[in-house]
Amino acid sequence: MNKILYSIVAATVLFASCKKNDDTKTTEVPFTEMEQTVLNDFTNKVALAGYNDLQNNADALYTALNNLNTDATEDNLSTARTAWKNMRTTWEQCEGFLFGPVEDNDYDPNMDTWPTDYHQMDSLLASSNSLALSDIQNATLSLRGFHPIEYIIFGVGGSRTAASITDRQKQYMISLATDLKNTCHALYDSWAGAGNFAGKVTTAGNGSDKYAKRQEVYLAIVGAMTDICSEVGEGKMAEPFGTSVASADSNIVESPYSGNSSIDFKNNIVGLKNVYMGLNDGKGLSYLVASKNKDLDNRIQNEINAAINSFDNITLPYGQAIYSQRTQVQNTMTALETLKGTLEGELAAFVQQYITD
Repeated sequence: MNKILYSIVAATVLFASCKKNDDTKTTEVPFTEMEQTVLNDFTNKVALAGYNDLQNNADALYTALNNLNTDATEDNLSTARTAWKNMRTTWEQCEGFLFGPVEDNDYDPNMDTWPTDYHQMDSLLASSNSLALSDIQNATLSLRGFHPIEYIIFGVGGSRTAASITDRQKQYMISLATDLKNTCHALYDSWAGAGNFAGKVTTAGNGSDKYAKRQEVYLAIVGAMTDICSEVGEGKMAEPFGTSVASADSNIVESPYSGNSSIDFKNNIVGLKNVYMGLNDGKGLSYLVASKNKDLDNRIQNEINAAINSFDNITLPYGQAIYSQRTQVQNTMTALETLKGTLEGELAAFVQQYITD
């Protein structure tokens, strides 16, 4: 091609290309539409998905414990322990959004009251008291839920053997598992079924009989995220940690028999992260915050990740770490305190400023 002609053609193409780009406008998603997307995705991809996994894991634990009851082999005991830990992972992550029916209907304390006292459980087992399901449902909360099951299948220091599980322990174990399974199904139904709490969340500010404004449900979500930081850092960790080695108390550690405590704590904050970042390609609160204040979004993400990663430095079971790894434990509690401050301060203020409908 002639050099001059080539230059003319190239310039024409370049002009046309530039003109086309100038005429193309990016459509910005309205903030109110973004708000609704986050509520829909939180409800369907985080809350409902989590509670559905929880009820399925409760069924799996129930089956594993029934198999152990029928055939007390070490393999069946190992399967039951794995099922218990799998269910704990899901439940602890669900605690990242602990608001609504799980609190209003006391599902949380019915399943997960701690600390437990194995002397108290041994006293019940040594008695002639009935251990039927109805008795368990009326028992004091520390004798219900996850942790009595944990004690039966792990024992003190994880020393339980399949052959050592007594008939009374088996009876107690099956009633506990039935109660736990029923509670998890009721919890899911409170969101997805007749209770329809999912609908109350997704219609916030648009006909919900629970949340007249979207801001109300967003503040409830942020409040739940803040609360789990407090529960882990100021409760589950700080209470056994004490103020010194002399005042530390491993007897009040959550999940002491399985040695699962630090994993439980970490999963609580993973659950918080799921709410903030979203799951399964869904949008989380980060989607809203980043659109208005990218610096705040980056800081929240960094603080969440710092808190989660700090648990990896606690390499001993928590009941030992409170004596031998106090610096690592303190660092994690400090990270949780920092995160909590940002959530209850700047994130809550963000919601109040920008989510007004």
